[in-house]
Amino acid sequence: MKFVKETVIKATPERVFGFHELPDAIERLIPPWENAKIIQRADISKVGSQAIIEQKIFGLIPSRWVAEHTAYDPPKMFEDIQISGPFKSWQHQHIVKPHEDGAILRDEIEFEPPMSFIGAAMAPLLVTPKIQKMFDYRHKVTKEWCEKEE
Repeated sequence: MKFVKETVIKATPERVFGFHELPDAIERLIPPWENAKIIQRADISKVGSQAIIEQKIFGLIPSRWVAEHTAYDPPKMFEDIQISGPFKSWQHQHIVKPHEDGAILRDEIEFEPPMSFIGAAMAPLLVTPKIQKMFDYRHKVTKEWCEKEE
């Protein structure tokens, strides 16, 4: 399955990419309703660096997510993949492209939900709306930070 979220941000691609390099970027990007605990931060500039996050899926099921950074090409793109976690697979590209009004932030996620065909059947009802809500929040936070006056 594929999920894509794109937002135009009135800032340079370098500023948009730079937001993701902030030491506390992950804390800023996790929506408050997720109630996630960061066990280990990743350094996106270091391929092989891992982030570890614990949370409860749907507020009930404990889950530990380990994501590893697999590509870094500033200010254009970085990528992470799930090493272990709630999905069967998860590959996430964070792409920043120049735009006439500044930059486009594009998140492309290729994922397979858990539980085989049952997970695939339930994804449009349960998984995709949750991902959409999370990335709406993440893009809003990124846009606000990038467009604010320094």
